Amino acid sequence: MIARMSRYDFVLHAAQSERFIERLRELGLVDITAKGWEPSEEDRQLLLDIEGAAKAVDFLGGWSAEHPAAKGEPYASGEEAYAAYAAAQRDAASLRGEIARLEKAADELRPWGAFDAERALRLADEGVVLRYFSAQAVTYDKSLAAWSEAHTLAEIARTDSTVWFVAVTAPGEEVDFDAQEMKAPAMDVREAERRISSEQERLAALDAVFARAAASLDALRAYGASLRERLQGVRVLATAEKAAEGHLVVMEGWAEAATSDRVDALLEEFPDVVYLKGDPTPEDDTPVKLRNGWFARIFEMVGDMYARPKYGTLDLTPLFAPFYMLFFGICLNDAGYGLVLLAMGLFLLRKNPREGMMRRAAWFATMCAAATVAFGLFCGSFFGMNLKDYFPSVPFFDFQGQFFSIALAIGMVQILFGMAINVWVTARTFGFKYALGALGWLVILLAGSVAGGLPMLNEAWVIPGFTTSSPAFYAALGAGAVLMLLLNTPGKFHNPLVNLGSGLWTFYNNLTGLLSDVLSYIRLFAIGLSGGVLALVFNSLAEGFVPEGANLAVRILVMVPILLVGHGINLFMSTISSFVHPMRLTFVEFYKNAGFEMASRSFDPIRKMDQTNE
Repeated sequence: MIARMSRYDFVLHAAQSERFIERLRELGLVDITAKGWEPSEEDRQLLLDIEGAAKAVDFLGGWSAEHPAAKGEPYASGEEAYAAYAAAQRDAASLRGEIARLEKAADELRPWGAFDAERALRLADEGVVLRYFSAQAVTYDKSLAAWSEAHTLAEIARTDSTVWFVAVTAPGEEVDFDAQEMKAPAMDVREAERRISSEQERLAALDAVFARAAASLDALRAYGASLRERLQGVRVLATAEKAAEGHLVVMEGWAEAATSDRVDALLEEFPDVVYLKGDPTPEDDTPVKLRNGWFARIFEMVGDMYARPKYGTLDLTPLFAPFYMLFFGICLNDAGYGLVLLAMGLFLLRKNPREGMMRRAAWFATMCAAATVAFGLFCGSFFGMNLKDYFPSVPFFDFQGQFFSIALAIGMVQILFGMAINVWVTARTFGFKYALGALGWLVILLAGSVAGGLPMLNEAWVIPGFTTSSPAFYAALGAGAVLMLLLNTPGKFHNPLVNLGSGLWTFYNNLTGLLSDVLSYIRLFAIGLSGGVLALVFNSLAEGFVPEGANLAVRILVMVPILLVGHGINLFMSTISSFVHPMRLTFVEFYKNAGFEMASRSFDPIRKMDQTNE
């Protein structure tokens, strides 16, 4: 559900704004509206420092795990630790670049071996110029005699494909070789390797800085939190409205209605602050906070990937969560795969005992895995094997032969459910007369689904007295048509022609949209079927590589690697599809028919920061 909000308008002296914001931060219950913030150069540097501090914590956490024996004296403050870390990272990046350049140079110098570069320069001053070439070995061997007639050549190094050689020439002399001339080496490979070693030693010396910074991780986290707190104040003060030639500051704030009494108590400490408190209006850009139970809270992370619901509407999270679990289980559709995901989910739950995003993600994986196990057992699929072959007396569901039409039926159920929600929300928000048009469309679809759809799924599901040829069915269609075509535009009931035209246009749009919406649910059947077929293919592939008459040990040695790789790939790809496509059905088909409206902002109170709230 969406938490109720209270709106505050604050008017205070500019001189006390920083202290007022600090007290609000300590309270941690008020979201101050900050619209149109454009960061200055100083603000951009603050943003860079916030990002850099977060990266420092991530890097040093991994660095500590890789260097468990490295110890260092903590820095005096998080700011000092971050400055030292940032300087060390810059130096490390520069050293790595120099080492890479020297290693490339060493590779180029290695064929020339050990030589005196200064001696080569002195020879050039005396009129003896050494020029350096590389050529294909075949070309060199074929042309050596001809080249040697005009110049003195010396082969320096050779591989199977390439020859490096030196030609002795006079200054400015033309050389016509079918070879690649190379730049005269400025140093020999020994000097390059010495410099590489020296730079590597300098790079290794930076580990002492990283060790000290890693020992200061708590201080670094606190420093990052202080930077984020400073950013809160910067945004609030930069976007606050100035009045009375800058002597007064006007701010808009939001607090949960359930905790607004604590905000009122804080405001009593500031008798000079004038404030107005009231309920949000439809025109307000009210921030949204969700307050759901344990089950729905797990699936908030799915809804947040699209948007939070607009304030004053309905939070659809508890309503789409069971559908999402079902759709995930249908798409993956294998009890064996579900058990693997269930083990991973339980492992993540054990590794993340504290409440937070990771624990919610672990619960999400666990719930979806449980749905997969249940549906996989219902269909008799276990790592691509058909359990019907092993348990012939168990009436497993024939997914491939029967689920196509059921997928469409499930889609129709969710769409009708979404339409019913839309009717209820519209009637609650604007009045029942504004929901009549949507109600008429819902009545027609519900009547058609019950009278015509149920018998198509099962001939025994015919409702006596309500078939496609019964008077009750035609009465329902007539009532729905009147609502949809004639009572669809409140305020214009006096003009039936306008209503009729609007209703026909709405009918056309809804009908064409409905067909595509329902057909979208075929993906549940297609994804579940494709994953099962691939699992069966890998099983057959592993079986096919086993030699005839092989014993158990040979079968295991041949089949296990193929099964692990094949099912691993299939599990990875099928899990991604099972995560994405139910989300698509939720956001496109269900949200659209339920009349979902998105919020432009979430409730984000200014508060004291720590490493747990970014």
